[in-house]
Amino acid sequence: MIKALVISYFGDTKVTKPEVETIVGLKKLGVDITVMTLGEAESIPYLHKNGVKTIDFYPVKKYSFAEMKIIRKELKTGKYNILHLYNNRSIRYGIVASFGLKVKLIAYRGLAGNIHWYDPSAYLKFLNPRISKIICASEATTKVISDNLFWKKDKAITVIKGHLLSWYSHAKNVDLTKYNIPKNAFVVVNVANARKMKGIEYLLNSSNYLPENLPIHYILIGRGIETEEHIEIVKKSKYKNNIHFLGFRKDALNFIKSSNVFVLSSINGEAVNKAVIEAMAVGTAPIITDIPGNKGMVKADKSGIIVPIKNPKAIADAILKLYNNRDLCKLYAKNSKINLENNFNIKSTIEKTFQIYSKLSK
Repeated sequence: MIKALVISYFGDTKVTKPEVETIVGLKKLGVDITVMTLGEAESIPYLHKNGVKTIDFYPVKKYSFAEMKIIRKELKTGKYNILHLYNNRSIRYGIVASFGLKVKLIAYRGLAGNIHWYDPSAYLKFLNPRISKIICASEATTKVISDNLFWKKDKAITVIKGHLLSWYSHAKNVDLTKYNIPKNAFVVVNVANARKMKGIEYLLNSSNYLPENLPIHYILIGRGIETEEHIEIVKKSKYKNNIHFLGFRKDALNFIKSSNVFVLSSINGEAVNKAVIEAMAVGTAPIITDIPGNKGMVKADKSGIIVPIKNPKAIADAILKLYNNRDLCKLYAKNSKINLENNFNIKSTIEKTFQIYSKLSK
C-alpha cells in the first residue's frame, strides 16, 4: 500500500482547492494519505468527510530544529513511502526531517523562473538531490527546473493543476451600474495582487491606444493594486473616468463573470494563472501575455488572444478586436471553457499524481 504524508499550508479553500481535491482523489484510489497542516485550515472538515487523516501542525518559523523534529517523528512512526511537499517552507523542512529515511520526496513548483544552478539556496529546496520528483505546474516550469539540474533531469515532470467547471458554477452577474459602469459598457477585468510581475502598468497604459469615447471600462481588483504609480497613469489616461479600482474582493469571481474580457498582463513568473482559469470557467474571453508560464492556457485565435509582454498597444488592439466583434468574443469565451474542461481537468491531475506515487513506491 502507498502511504503518503502531505505537508502544506491549506489556508484559503478557493486557492488550494485543486490540491485538496487531488488529495481526496488519491485517497479514493487507495492511497493511505495524511495531511499535516494547521488545524484551522478551511479544508479540514472536507478532508475528514472524505476519510483523509490530518495532523494539526505546520512549521511557523523559517528554520526550527524543534519543528523539524515533529515532522521527523511522524515520518518514523508513520512509515510513509511518500512525502509530498507543496510549498517552499515544507520543502526545506521535509528535506532535513527525512534525512536517512527511506521515504521518497515529491516537491511542487508553480512559478516558471527564479531557480538557478549557481544559487546555493536552490539546493536547500528544488535542486536538492534528496528530492525524487518535482511536480511542475506547466511545461515552462519543468524546463526551468530541468535546465538547472546537473543529473536526473527527468525528475521534473509536468502535472497541470486541474479544475472542474462545477467549482465556479456559483458565480453570479453583478449590477455594474452600482460601480458607475453603464449597462452598455464593454468591460475589461483584471484580478491580481500588486506585484511588479503582474504588469498592471501596461494594462492601464493600453487605454491610451484605444479610440476616444468608446464605452470601454476597466475593472481592477486586488490587494494594493491602487498604487501611486497606477493612479498617476490613470490620471493621464483619456479613459481615466472609465478605470475602476475596486480593491480586494471576496466576490471577484462575480465581477469576472460580469465582464466581457479578462486581461492577464503579466511580464514573467506565471504558471497556470488562477484568475485566468476562473475567467475560462465562467465564460469570459481571455487575453494573455506570451510568457512561458502561460503557454497552453489559451489557444491563439481559437480560445482567446495572446499578446507580447510589455506591449500596451497590443493589449489595446486585442481589446478593440473583441469590442468590434462580439460574436468572436463569445466564441473565444465558449472555446476557453471547453479548453479548460479538456486540458485542465482535475481527474487527469489525480491520475498522473497517482502514477508518480506508484512508481516511487515500488
